[in-house]
Amino acid sequence: MARRVGHEAGTRARGTAQEPKALKRALTTPLLYFFILGDVLGAGVYVLVGQVAADAGGAVWVPLVVALLLALLTAASYAELATKYPRAGGASHYATRAFGPFAGFVAGFCMLAAGIVSVAALARGFGGDYLSAFVTLPVALVAVVFLALLALVNARGIKESTRANVVATVVEVGGLAVVVVLGAWLLLRGDGDLGRLTDLGTPEKGAAAAVLSGSVLAYYSFVGFETSVNVAEETRNPRRSYPRALFGALATAGAVYVLVGLAASAAVPTAQLAGSSGPLLEVVKEAGGVPPKLFSAVALVAVANGALLTGIMSSRLAYGMAKDGLLPGVLTKVLPGRRTPWAAIAVTTGLAMLLALTGSVATLASTLVLLLLVVFLMVNTAVLVLRRDPGEGDHFRTPVVLPVLGIASCVLLATQIEAAVWLRGLAIVAAGAVLAAISVARRSRRTNEGEGRRADVDASRPG
Repeated sequence: MARRVGHEAGTRARGTAQEPKALKRALTTPLLYFFILGDVLGAGVYVLVGQVAADAGGAVWVPLVVALLLALLTAASYAELATKYPRAGGASHYATRAFGPFAGFVAGFCMLAAGIVSVAALARGFGGDYLSAFVTLPVALVAVVFLALLALVNARGIKESTRANVVATVVEVGGLAVVVVLGAWLLLRGDGDLGRLTDLGTPEKGAAAAVLSGSVLAYYSFVGFETSVNVAEETRNPRRSYPRALFGALATAGAVYVLVGLAASAAVPTAQLAGSSGPLLEVVKEAGGVPPKLFSAVALVAVANGALLTGIMSSRLAYGMAKDGLLPGVLTKVLPGRRTPWAAIAVTTGLAMLLALTGSVATLASTLVLLLLVVFLMVNTAVLVLRRDPGEGDHFRTPVVLPVLGIASCVLLATQIEAAVWLRGLAIVAAGAVLAAISVARRSRRTNEGEGRRADVDASRPG
């Protein structure tokens, strides 16, 4: 990102003839809304509802609402920055503008690491109870084979991957709708227990602590909105469209998730829900009417689709950072025919395999949330720092109190993450900091060498 910013500045200095062409503004508000909604509505809720129940108790919907409200705080900061600087780059670009290339690199690296961790979590989720409806295999083995197959699809081409995503998105949203309908049907026939919807807390935690702990995992279900800033440059009238689409999509996703949480809690005993790695399958079994294997297939499609999309994002981000000189150049290697970044795909897949073999779904989800909290902390702070910059024309402006509350929410959620997850997360952030220092030093050395060469040329010219 630092090199990109420097390149843009140099290009402007050489004249408008060499300026990069602007991207076509083709996204309308409805199209952007569905883009963001598809990014947020994903596989997390298929896997994590049970884990949230284990942390918070039967009232699963409460942590989901809290997580939505906390996500909206940071979304307000993204809305301001995306309309103020409508270009690709996202958090890395904002952090670079506000704090310099070191912070920008760390933000980009944390986004990359979060994507890899997310793929690892979904790979473990794929090997759980949903797959067990068909065959029982070791989760670790399934995760490795699953990730290898996803890498092959990713390497085949972006067109094939996105076509698969269209079908899979329809299937996974349909699966969530089925859960809501089955939960309502179960209650209408007199089964289920509405009393569980107000049951907060566990034997180890009081109500407040349980809600905060559950909100960390529930937060995972709302991530994805932060990647939408990369298409702000391609949106018609982003000042008007982007905030509407962003907040509308998050509100819609929140409503769907709350309905799913209500259905699951009322339909299934909390202990049974908490003990399942396929919690929504338990709702189907309790309600009847839908073959468990059919719903398991839907859930597997949802999990695979989420992992595929995140894997594509991670490999392309690694490729882009390497192309900008921020990661080793070997990651820029592409397949001759397919023109897909095979080296970046191989490395990100290998790291995801390693993480999938060394952590549970809940631990990996918490690690992802921790990494994103680092990024979101930078973004919320960057809004305040960049207030003195008028930006690029008219833009959405969030009330100052929201980024301040966004910063507080990041700190609050971070205090709820377990020590073991902190160790894993800090190791990743430390690795990013080391690479950032190396990248900044190299950039500074190249700049000094370039200035030295120009000085030599100037000195050799006749006076």
